[in-house]
Amino acid sequence: MPSIFTKIIKGEIPCHRVWEDDRHFAFLDINPWTEGHTLVVPKKEHDYIFDMPDADYAALQSAAKKVAALLKSKLGCRRVCTCVIGYEVPHAHIHLLPTNATGDIRWLGQPPATSKPDLAKLAARIQG
Repeated sequence: MPSIFTKIIKGEIPCHRVWEDDRHFAFLDINPWTEGHTLVVPKKEHDYIFDMPDADYAALQSAAKKVAALLKSKLGCRRVCTCVIGYEVPHAHIHLLPTNATGDIRWLGQPPATSKPDLAKLAARIQG
C-alpha cells in the first residue's frame, strides 16, 4: 500500500511543493515546527532511512542540502537544521527546519502554534 508521501508525490493528495528533481520531492509540512518546515523525501519508497542503499541515501542527503540552501536563501534564516525521526510515516524523509536560534523549533509533541502559516504563500515565496 502506498504511503501518504507517495500519494502526495503522485498528486493524489495536495501539498505545497517547494522543490523537485527526478528522484526526490520537497514540500512544506502541514504542521510546521518552524516557518518553512520542509520534508524532503525520495520518490522511491523506503520505510527506514538507514536501510536505504548507500547511493539512494547519499542522493537523499544531497537533495536535502540543495533544498536547505534554497530555504536559507529565500527565507533569510541563519541555519537550516535537520531531523530524521522515522516513525511518523513509513517512507524515509528528512525534516528541514529554517531557524535563527535553537529556540525557534517547536518540537514534535509540543502544543501546536496558535496560527497556521499560509502555506501557499510561503511555498510561492520559496519557489520564486
